[in-house]
Amino acid sequence: MIAQTPKPPYYAVIFSSVRTPVDDGYANMAEKMVELAGQQPGFLGVESARNELGITISYWNDLESIKQWKHHAEHSLARDMGRSIWYEQFRTRIARVERDYEFFKP
Repeated sequence: MIAQTPKPPYYAVIFSSVRTPVDDGYANMAEKMVELAGQQPGFLGVESARNELGITISYWNDLESIKQWKHHAEHSLARDMGRSIWYEQFRTRIARVERDYEFFKP
């Protein structure tokens, strides 16, 4: 599903990852993180896809909201588990969205 975001500017946190073969609760944790992020001030939406490379993009009102999410206790635990169990490699990028174009067939 494509996230419905407001008129720019806003911010995107782009999380690209390569998984290990270990699943061990990954799907449950990922679902919990999306639910929890949705409860945070400044959260606008999320989009995610996974094949060999996983990409999750979360959208936020401002940099302070992103910082607060980064330091959220449960999110910190999930990040630690990702480093030790679930990910071979990952990278997080933060970008300011200046333009937003939409197309859909009616």
